[in-house]
Amino acid sequence: MVRVGIVGIGFMGMIHYLNYQKVNGAQVGALCETNEKRLTGDWTDIKGNFGPAGQMMDLSGIATYTQLEEMLANPDIDLVDVCLPPAAHAEVVIKALESGKHVFCEKPMALDIASADRMVAAADANGKLLMIGHVLPLLPEYRFAVEAAQSGKYGKLLGGHFKRVISDPQWLPHFFDSEKVGGPMLDLHIHDAHFVRLMFGMPTALDTQGRWRGEVLEYFQTQFRFADPSLVVSATSGVINQQGRSFLHGYEIHFENATLVFEFGVLADEGRSIMPLTVIPRSGDNQQVDLGSGDPMMDAFENELNAVATAVEQGAPSEFLAGGLARDAIRICHMQNESARTGNRAEF
Repeated sequence: MVRVGIVGIGFMGMIHYLNYQKVNGAQVGALCETNEKRLTGDWTDIKGNFGPAGQMMDLSGIATYTQLEEMLANPDIDLVDVCLPPAAHAEVVIKALESGKHVFCEKPMALDIASADRMVAAADANGKLLMIGHVLPLLPEYRFAVEAAQSGKYGKLLGGHFKRVISDPQWLPHFFDSEKVGGPMLDLHIHDAHFVRLMFGMPTALDTQGRWRGEVLEYFQTQFRFADPSLVVSATSGVINQQGRSFLHGYEIHFENATLVFEFGVLADEGRSIMPLTVIPRSGDNQQVDLGSGDPMMDAFENELNAVATAVEQGAPSEFLAGGLARDAIRICHMQNESARTGNRAEF
């Protein structure tokens, strides 16, 4: 049994806590949070853009701390789960690794490449696992695409377009602060940067054009370039200032023998499957994919935490959780910022 200490009880900390209850190989043994009200179990003021609302929690049997160092000194904790704002990730992750704990950290792993490098180096130096919570490959529509690419089911992967656009997240403080959250690039598009890296490998160059809000890109489009010139990959992401559509994501992925299309949105607080995952084959009828029932988002987090527990037990993370892959996603995002800022192609 992997004993987990969660650092940071906000929306994502709550989502992790709830999903650990469903993981057979892990159990939350400690919580660290400076808001002492939340350490009493009163999470009623927590809110987010999916999942259940915050509520009163029974924290019986769980050790609670306001100081990270005290939790790290607990010998019963095997894994530290970091759900703090991105600017705090590097310091806390490195301290946890140096204290002899494995670490699972929410995305983005850091706000800059140097911090991401230090985190990976600390994991290597201390012989501990560093896993980053990029949950997108575990959502059923995206998992289907990964499995299709890895299996060669539809032939060679030719490219695709990825989309992730939200309305202004007015409930999220500091979203557009480059030194605290990182804006749409590092808090939103990072999902697709990671997925592009997972599916196609590391780009060799990219071109990005976008609109700015202060020091961060608000809305942007990118054309990625790869060593294989036949790969045609692009992405659109950012914030629109119309609150009626709070979320939209999807893709069109091209293979030699089929195209996968998918799009989901939230309009007027109602989730809508705009285009269910559909396979358009080279010949024959289109095929809508049966992805089963359940809550795709919460199921994906449960699957992610199952993978985290398995990684600790086996001593090796799955590919999509690896710290090196997440670091590459940070680098891609910074190159996109550079291209948009200079108006030139960014070369890796």
